Amino acid sequence: MTMAPVLVTGVTGFVGAHLAERLVARGDEVRVLVRNPARLPDAAWVSSVEVVQGDAGDPQVLARAMAGVGVAHYLLHAMSDGDDYAAADRVLATTFATAAAEAGVQRIVYLGGLLPPADSELTEHLASRDEVAQILLGGSVPAVVLRAGMVIGRGSASFDLMEVATRLLPVVVGPTWLKHKMQPVGLEDLLHYLVGVTDLEGEVRRSFDVGGPDVVTYRELIQAHARAAGRRVPSTLLFPVLLPHTFSLLVGTVAPGPSSLNAALVHSLSLDMVCTEHDIDDLVGLPPGGRTSVEAALRQATQRP
Repeated sequence: MTMAPVLVTGVTGFVGAHLAERLVARGDEVRVLVRNPARLPDAAWVSSVEVVQGDAGDPQVLARAMAGVGVAHYLLHAMSDGDDYAAADRVLATTFATAAAEAGVQRIVYLGGLLPPADSELTEHLASRDEVAQILLGGSVPAVVLRAGMVIGRGSASFDLMEVATRLLPVVVGPTWLKHKMQPVGLEDLLHYLVGVTDLEGEVRRSFDVGGPDVVTYRELIQAHARAAGRRVPSTLLFPVLLPHTFSLLVGTVAPGPSSLNAALVHSLSLDMVCTEHDIDDLVGLPPGGRTSVEAALRQATQRP
């Protein structure tokens, strides 16, 4: 538990809401920044946090939100704010880093994405997320960047995409790059690491890869999801000529969420996304019981509350 307040942004989103809940549960003083408080989840933890209303791109709002804060979690992205989200993300990250420095924040924590092998060309979405990471790491406030791939948990965009595929589609049609490798992380493991870096002693300024113990293909993940949910395992038909844009349009006909987000998720499947190190375990320790397997994380996620 930290002594100074912890700022969590992005709490109307999947990871942010769970992180705020976890910090409240262990007794932290939590402050959240939201544009519209009416969008806060209907959950018990909301009554235990200090809510600052305003736009995260407004320096005056950030000054209020960061006053006295020790650690600020940056869980924002501009994916739904139009086509030029990369430019919007660049401005938002720069404004946030500047405000944190002026407020005397001791650490910024950013949840970014795993990077593909060095000889791969980044998708626009991944390039933008990496640019945000570099902006924060290059600021005067020490930043910790956790690079994660797909997060397995009910409510995450990637999980909901699988949920639709196994519930509605007897056959999943996709490109051959559904055979690319990925290293998902269970929600509980990710929260363990996010909370852990909140408590780090001293100055730490670097990125860490975060993933579960299993490396799988997306096709294998869909099949494992169906088994965990007790559903028929869908067949998969892979076509080498099916382009990412075409596939994302097909996904958009059945998938929930903004089309821009679905397109970004689809394009990320065209690359191998696995951890190159797991140094984070040396700093914050393994999650209780060790890192969660894909099958165990899927079982947890498919259980209805």
